[in-house]
Amino acid sequence: MSDVTAKPAAPLDEVMLAMDVVDTLRHRQDLATRELDGVAREAQLIDKLREIYHQQGIEVPDHILKEGVAALAESRFVYDQPKPSFGTTLAKLYVSRKKWGKPAMAVLLALVVLGIGYFGVWRPYQAGQVEQARVELAEGLPTQMDGLYQTIFEETKVQTAVVQAEALRSRGKAFAAEGNRPGAEQAVTDLTALRDKLRQQYTLRIVNRPDVQSGFWTFPEVNTDATNYYVVVEALDPSGTVLSLPILNEENGETETVNIWAVRVPEVVYNAVAADKRDDGIIQANEVGRKADGFLEVEYNMPVLGGAVTRW
Repeated sequence: MSDVTAKPAAPLDEVMLAMDVVDTLRHRQDLATRELDGVAREAQLIDKLREIYHQQGIEVPDHILKEGVAALAESRFVYDQPKPSFGTTLAKLYVSRKKWGKPAMAVLLALVVLGIGYFGVWRPYQAGQVEQARVELAEGLPTQMDGLYQTIFEETKVQTAVVQAEALRSRGKAFAAEGNRPGAEQAVTDLTALRDKLRQQYTLRIVNRPDVQSGFWTFPEVNTDATNYYVVVEALDPSGTVLSLPILNEENGETETVNIWAVRVPEVVYNAVAADKRDDGIIQANEVGRKADGFLEVEYNMPVLGGAVTRW
């Protein structure tokens, strides 16, 4: 056993009394300052403290009074605010976590959700869209062009359609190789229109209705000494439905999609149609031409001069 015996801890009530003494001295700061300026006056301070407690009906042993005076001098029961530091900041944050914890957790959760949404959903979706567009431009559109060209090649009855389809396909594939999506898509649109035009079947007929002119004549602006003669026509498919077709207006150079237009014809044809209608009000020879499947142009049954107008 060691010869050194540990000093027994002071009883709790004595510690409390000592703390009370220090607290009394703090509240009587004028007394503490005066009396603690000199060590010789410690006895006078103890006497005054004893008198203060006696007036309160409390008897405090001298050793407790001495302990309290010494504790005040040593700042034993004084809380010294720690100096600012990283550790102090962390400690303050931890202590005040009830105030900022829930809002911080909500913000953190929102950031996590946003991060998952952006990096886990949006970015992969964007990358997928970009890759899909790249594959479609590099492979999908050229494949469509090849398919349309093959259909035109098999269905056409005129070499002109094959030549046009080949030119459109070559231009479209060049656009696709350059990364020009609008150009490649336009080539697909033009090839589709060419295919659909080949498949069209209709009869071009002179309009013979009371509310519509069957023909008219005009003086062209470029040559007022000449006269242009027109018969008004419409296109009917095999079921009798009137079609709307793109027609180039020779007077203004614009193409319009219309269901009725006028074809320029020689004067003799115009006069023959007029005489046919005057005879009984009905135009018997009203078929101007036919557009058959596999052909691009109308095969005319009567002479025409190759021009048309959409407004008159």
